[in-house]
Amino acid sequence: MSGRSSLRVRLTLVFGLMFLLAGSAVLVGALILVRNSMEYSLNIAFSGKITGYPYEDAASLYASKQAIMDSMQRNLLFKGGLTVLAVWVLTTAAGWFIAGTLLKPLNMITATAHRIAGRTLHRRIDLDAPPSEVKSLADSFDSMLDRLDEAFAGQGRFIANAAHELKTPLALNRTLVEVAMARPDSPPQVQQLGDNLLAVNLRHERLIDSLLTLARAEDAVTERRGVDLAELATVAVEATAARAAELRLQVSSQLAAAPVVGDPILLEQLIRNLVDNAVRYNVADGAVWVHTQAKPHHAEIVVANTGAVISSYEIPALFEPFRRLTDRTGSARGSGLGLSIVRAVAQAHRGDAVATPRPGGGLSIRVILPR
Repeated sequence: MSGRSSLRVRLTLVFGLMFLLAGSAVLVGALILVRNSMEYSLNIAFSGKITGYPYEDAASLYASKQAIMDSMQRNLLFKGGLTVLAVWVLTTAAGWFIAGTLLKPLNMITATAHRIAGRTLHRRIDLDAPPSEVKSLADSFDSMLDRLDEAFAGQGRFIANAAHELKTPLALNRTLVEVAMARPDSPPQVQQLGDNLLAVNLRHERLIDSLLTLARAEDAVTERRGVDLAELATVAVEATAARAAELRLQVSSQLAAAPVVGDPILLEQLIRNLVDNAVRYNVADGAVWVHTQAKPHHAEIVVANTGAVISSYEIPALFEPFRRLTDRTGSARGSGLGLSIVRAVAQAHRGDAVATPRPGGGLSIRVILPR
């Protein structure tokens, strides 16, 4: 049972119990008052008759009076109890509907919070109700969402603008290095230095591109088209075929049709990162497995590889930005944004990415996307 339903049940039980106690108290009070009134009236009616009769007849009249009192009390208790029970059932049912009405604004707040959890910060509760505690709560929640939306939007704009500004000097540096290397009189030392500088420059450009992709993935997906994960996986496998052959990796693919609706560019980057990481963080003569399939409500892609042994407690850190399999700064094989982009893109499409360590080393990463 959900929290909302359990709260509604508890409120209904409280309403019903309060009325049952109040109805029982009223019934007991009515019994006492009616008994006192009847006893007073019967005493007046029988007092003259009892005085003029012998003892046996007086006792018989007193017994008759007591029988009337007891019969009245039993009748009132039975019929009054049935009345209290019937009204209790009706008021409990009414309490159920009243509790639902009272909890409706809270249900709206809860539903909005669930939608926000799905990365839709632009939604608001906008509760149309007279001033009350719940109205104040909803307005405070909307104000908090405004500040959060502005903060996340500002962060995304800052990352995108910074990445774009950094691309210009990197492009200029690459041009200058290439011009210096192209000179006929450049010595071998300059050629070697130029190759190293170009490699560093390329790594920085890839880092900036990754930051742009991450910033874009953390925003709401606005462009949605039908795309097949199997086709994107085929392209990614072909793009890494040369690198896989260089490392003598055996790449196995089982690519069944897995159609989804989403941003094709982001989904392509997601699959490229998965396959590229599986090849890059591997061992010589290792293996890579790529598998796609469609389920009734979702499609999924699973990419597994051989490699270093990873403990289960290390898995969450791999999805953090700038975290690598070996260390934070010592590896030159990547920027540490690959899996961060994978999870960000999956969550932007209302899906998720889960990684599990493989026995003997390596990882198996499963991305689930709703169809």
